[in-house]
Amino acid sequence: MKTCRAAIVSCKTIPMKYRTFGRLGWQVSDIGFGAWAIGGSWGAQNDDESVLALNRALDLGCNFIDTAQVYGDGRSEKVIAQVLAGRSGEHVYVATKIPPTPEGDWPPTPYDRCEDRYPEKYLRERLERSLRDLKTETIDLVQLHTWTRAWNQNPTALETLRKFQKEGKIRGIGISTPEHDQNSLIELMRGGWLDAVQVIYNIFDQEPQAEFFPAAIAGNVGVIVRVAFDESALTGKLTPETKWEPGDFRNNYFAGDRLDRTVARVEKIRQAVGSIEPDLATAALKFSLKPKAVSTVIPGIRSVRQAELNCAVSNQPPLSDELEQKLRPHHWRRAFWYAGK
Repeated sequence: MKTCRAAIVSCKTIPMKYRTFGRLGWQVSDIGFGAWAIGGSWGAQNDDESVLALNRALDLGCNFIDTAQVYGDGRSEKVIAQVLAGRSGEHVYVATKIPPTPEGDWPPTPYDRCEDRYPEKYLRERLERSLRDLKTETIDLVQLHTWTRAWNQNPTALETLRKFQKEGKIRGIGISTPEHDQNSLIELMRGGWLDAVQVIYNIFDQEPQAEFFPAAIAGNVGVIVRVAFDESALTGKLTPETKWEPGDFRNNYFAGDRLDRTVARVEKIRQAVGSIEPDLATAALKFSLKPKAVSTVIPGIRSVRQAELNCAVSNQPPLSDELEQKLRPHHWRRAFWYAGK
C-alpha cells in the first residue's frame, strides 16, 4: 500500500481541490500548510529545507498557509515571507496568530480580563510586528492564538481587530480554539464576531461535530482544522520506543504513559482502516476533511516529501461514509490531556 501512495506523488503536479472559506469567499486549497514545524519545536529544522517544502506545496496547488508569532518567535513568518517574495503574481492566503501577553497562564484562566491579556496597544504592536516579518501591508487572517469563554460577553480584543480590519491592515478575524474548551467559540460565531475559527478535529477528537461545525455553517464562518494527525500519532509511525530530540514539543505531549496509551489506540484504528485507504495517515487526513463545515486542513509540513504526501490526498476520493462510521467509535475523550496526569 505504501508503494501505491508513493506512486501517487511521483508525478510533477497533483490536482488540488478548493473550498469556499466562509463569508470571506476565498477559494482555499483543502490541504493547507501548517507552518509550526518550520519555526521550530519539532526537532532540528533547516530553513533551506523549509523553503523547499513550502515551495513544493505551493507548486502543488496549496494556497493557504497557517503560522503564528510564537512559531520560532517570528522565524516561521520570516521563512514564509522569503518564499512568497520569490513568487510574485501568485496570491497565497496567509493566516497568523497573535498570542496573549506573556504575563499570565496559557490558556487564559476565567479570572483573566480580555483587556489585560489582549490590550489594544499590545495588539497593535504585535500586528505591526507580523506585518514586518511577513513583509506585507495587509494580512489575510489574524487570529487570537487562544481564548477563554469568560470573555464572550465583552470581547474587547475582537473589537480591536475590527478596527484593524477597517484600517485595511487585516482582511479577516479569527480565533484558534483553546484545546480544553473548543466550544467556547460557538457563542462568538453565533454573534457574528468571527470570520474564521481554527479547531482541533481528528479521529480522536470528534466533539466539534456536535455544535461547533453546525454553528460555523450557520454563521458562514471559515473553518481551519489543525492536529489532523494528533501531533503525529495518527500517521501510524509511533511506537512505544519512539524518542524525540530535546526541545521537541512531543516530549511533553506524549509524557508519562501517554505514548503507550496512544500507540495502543492507534493500532485499533489501523485495523479498522485495513486496506480501505493506502495508509493510516491518508485515512486520518480524509477524516478531518470529511465534514461539510471544514474549509481547509493544515497538516504540519517540514519537508518536500511531507508536502507531496499531504497534498496528494486532495486529489483522492473522499473518505467513504462507511469508513467514517467505522472510525467514529474511536473518539477519545481527553479533556485534561494538556494538563498532564
